[in-house]
Amino acid sequence: MNAAQGQAHSSLYLAIDQGGHASRALLFDESGRVVGRGVESVRSHMPRPGWVEQDPEEVVRSVNASIEQALAGQELAQVVAAGLATQRSSIVCWQRGSGQPLSPVISWQDRRTFAWIAQLAPQQAQVQASTGLMLSPHYGASKLRWCLDHLPAVRQAHAQGDLCFGPLASFLVYRFTVEHAFYVDPANAARTLLYNLEARNWDPWLLQQFGVPCASLPRCVSTRYRFGSLLIGGRAVPLRVVTGDQSAALFAWGTPQSTCAYVNIGTGAFIQRPCGARPQRHPRLLSGIVFEDQGIGSYVIEGTVNGAGSALQWVQSELGLDNLDDELSIWLASEREPVLFLNGVGGLGAPFWVADFASRFIGSGGPRQKAVGVVESIVFLIAENLQETRAVAAPLEYVLVSGGLARLDGLCQRLADISRLSVYRQVEHEATARGVAYLLGDPSRAWPEPQAGVWFRPADNTPLTERYRHWRAAMEQALKLRPSSA
Repeated sequence: MNAAQGQAHSSLYLAIDQGGHASRALLFDESGRVVGRGVESVRSHMPRPGWVEQDPEEVVRSVNASIEQALAGQELAQVVAAGLATQRSSIVCWQRGSGQPLSPVISWQDRRTFAWIAQLAPQQAQVQASTGLMLSPHYGASKLRWCLDHLPAVRQAHAQGDLCFGPLASFLVYRFTVEHAFYVDPANAARTLLYNLEARNWDPWLLQQFGVPCASLPRCVSTRYRFGSLLIGGRAVPLRVVTGDQSAALFAWGTPQSTCAYVNIGTGAFIQRPCGARPQRHPRLLSGIVFEDQGIGSYVIEGTVNGAGSALQWVQSELGLDNLDDELSIWLASEREPVLFLNGVGGLGAPFWVADFASRFIGSGGPRQKAVGVVESIVFLIAENLQETRAVAAPLEYVLVSGGLARLDGLCQRLADISRLSVYRQVEHEATARGVAYLLGDPSRAWPEPQAGVWFRPADNTPLTERYRHWRAAMEQALKLRPSSA
């Protein structure tokens, strides 16, 4: 598993990336090279339509296993610090005394509270002004409320003053630190719908609206903080950085640039534009904080495509495809007449914001036409978000892509053609872990890419442009025909 077992390095940084499908641990040296790597898969469970859960103990075991793999053959004394990035909107409830989970990990993809959260629609403007977010069941607040309402063990722990709950990051910090530290960073706290972007703390009005007790939530601290110590091989390694997966990915190439859009394409696709030290509001996109240190914050506006990798998983299941991963690159290069796909997998995210949008194909075709149509729907949704991000004062000059689906040349080239922007893909796909490692070290140091990536330059693609035009018209029509009560 290791790229350079046994080699001598002055200082090593352990970056842990707990994602939707796997836990990864990467060991970086000071020049940004990966010298150790581990990965352990994590299963998701869907007990009901719209519900997505994971076993908290399985998540803990997977993180431990990935760390062991990454550190195999390394000199532990050279590991000077560790950092953690997690799925931002996933939540867990656990017992304060023992650290034992009282709920599953309720994934960011989960939409079980869609009907409940609709009652807060009249407060949408105030919620967005405070949090930078839309009212959505994907975020943590309504899930925490659901746990209090529906899980007896959570209610009992709350009554006894023994309840801890919050973002998945806070649970993992609690479980892995020797001190059982109960903290949360800004990026993860901001995805609960309970965090005030200006105050950088829990918002009393939001806590009241959702009926969530502040005493059970972790303390809000900076991205860089003394979170505690991880006991690794009998040695205490300081945990110095905690953040969200997408927030960390923004720093994979060093300090984020305002003229760039950062697009990370995994289970979902996330489009971020840095906007400086103050939050910037956008009526159709999210405002978020990606980093805080010594009282200074770094903010972005962000678009979200819920159905990226999850949409391909959906079409693979719907069509009974066993070899989609092997065939997709070939199909993207050769298919000339894909089917249009209106992509509401996991809910229709930015800039449309429809939690229960029904996915559908427009027209007919075989598996390859439909699979390519799903990929193009991801590209089209990203392009819609890129256009919205042009509201940032700095001009948009290029796009950086990362994440598992960025490996598809056909996706990257289509994105360049539709957006009319050059798209850059780095060789190292693990942008989240690389960003964590950068934040762990001295930010003034050089952080070069070990190997140059690939540029995709925009080209004239009339058939794709026409499909995009037809897709936009079909999407507008579908949104107009939705029932007014939705």
